[in-house]
Amino acid sequence: MISTFLQQTELEESLEKILLPPSDPNAEVQEIPGYKLVYVNGACPRNYRVYKAHSMIRVIFQHITHWSNGVDFLRYAEPVDAAVGLDEFLKVARVSTTASEQPPTEEELLDKEFDSLTNDEWERLKRYVPQAKHLVAA
Repeated sequence: MISTFLQQTELEESLEKILLPPSDPNAEVQEIPGYKLVYVNGACPRNYRVYKAHSMIRVIFQHITHWSNGVDFLRYAEPVDAAVGLDEFLKVARVSTTASEQPPTEEELLDKEFDSLTNDEWERLKRYVPQAKHLVAA
């Protein structure tokens, strides 16, 4: 029982150290133009969380001879190049995903929680007239 409690306490403490935000005075932070890199763990490669503004976008890796971001499999000489490559990759992935998705139908909007609907979705629902194809008199 005591050993389980100690293991859990040690795990919680180690997680706290790993997940330090960039604003924490104990965090190892590298500032590069447009991004903040926060050291997470590792020796080779060293793992850094990449922040743009106040949002974490993903992780990049510092190897002995190069940097990488794990999404485009390229080797970068500088951390800023790996961060920018990661950011650009994610932007393109977001655009292609958004372009291929169809907006939800009114029936799908009716299944969503009201608090999560956008103004445009509310406007669509205001104009929506359900088709009474499958109604049965009781």
